Amino acid sequence: MIGKLKGVVDSVGDDWVLLDVNGVCYQAFCSARTLQRLPRAGEAAVLSIETYLREDMIRLYGFANDLEREWFRLLMTVQGVGAKVALGVLSVLDPGALATAIAMRDLTALSRAPGVGKRVAERLATELKDKAPAFSNADPAVLKTAMDVAEARASGPVAEAVSALVNLGYAQLQAAAAVTAAAKTAGEEPTTTTLIRLGLKELAR
Repeated sequence: MIGKLKGVVDSVGDDWVLLDVNGVCYQAFCSARTLQRLPRAGEAAVLSIETYLREDMIRLYGFANDLEREWFRLLMTVQGVGAKVALGVLSVLDPGALATAIAMRDLTALSRAPGVGKRVAERLATELKDKAPAFSNADPAVLKTAMDVAEARASGPVAEAVSALVNLGYAQLQAAAAVTAAAKTAGEEPTTTTLIRLGLKELAR
């Protein structure tokens, strides 16, 4: 089983790279995002590798880092998601953005990936929801606030302020981050109006 390749970039195709490792060229299929981050031909590169073995084929999938590879594995556990679709998802969303989109059930963001329709996007959001927060680049407290408000599990001034900012056109996570920051400086038991005002100041920074 190959877990990592260190070599020199030989050539790059639409969805693959040939990596020369001591004279042996390995073909690894990659997301567009990983391919864009590779150095030029003749320069050294390192790829985390996922190896797939079948009776008639051995195929390598290459990733910029172990986190991207872990997301590839998670995506492949979802019904209807094969290697091509998983790479397509990772081509349009980096691991942090993908985790946030799943945690926030942002079906629009997930559907931007080639091969991901509404049904597959819903499966991704549903089946990976419990795993996404651990991989998100968002503050866990902010993410929880945003999720609770989005799912109507939260009430009170904070939830009302987040909902108000969302109605003004701000993204759910962006609004939650602004209100969470505002709540830290608003004193005890701030009103919804105060949180909205301070939240807008945070967003204007």
